[in-house]
Amino acid sequence: MSLGEIIRYSLWFALYVLLQILIMRNIVLFDYAFCFVYVGAILLLPTETNRTFLLILGFLTGLLVDVFYNTLGLHAAATLLVAYLKPFWVEIQLEAKGATDRVEISLNELGIGTFLTYLLPLVLLHHAALFFIEMSHFGMLGYTLLRIVASTGFTTLLIVIIQLFSRR
Repeated sequence: MSLGEIIRYSLWFALYVLLQILIMRNIVLFDYAFCFVYVGAILLLPTETNRTFLLILGFLTGLLVDVFYNTLGLHAAATLLVAYLKPFWVEIQLEAKGATDRVEISLNELGIGTFLTYLLPLVLLHHAALFFIEMSHFGMLGYTLLRIVASTGFTTLLIVIIQLFSRR
């Protein structure tokens, strides 16, 4: 990876995290849909990112969001889970379709169908882990499932919109 690519990915990473901390923190739709766009920072990193670095970065990103949300490790746990599963999902989803060794994960490169098939399950898993850990009991299971689905749709939509405006 060249220095220019490292700088570009670092700026996009910072944009996703700052967007989460400064703006998305205050946006909730109908008391159900929360937007955790910072997970896109981890999911859109290059496929050749070192797994150990990806785990450390996922944990630190989640921990940073936890500091601003005052959630005591909920985001760190959910983001670490997604960072751990990302390389396996890339192998299953993207490389099985005959992709080359170097795949840039973006809407422009993959197309809308493949991009959503890659992004949606990981965002759903992130939100499920986050809300089930937060729930801590099964008294409000229906409400929690509705929050998971609504938040997954909202987050995925916003990541796709950001990708449409990025046009690398």
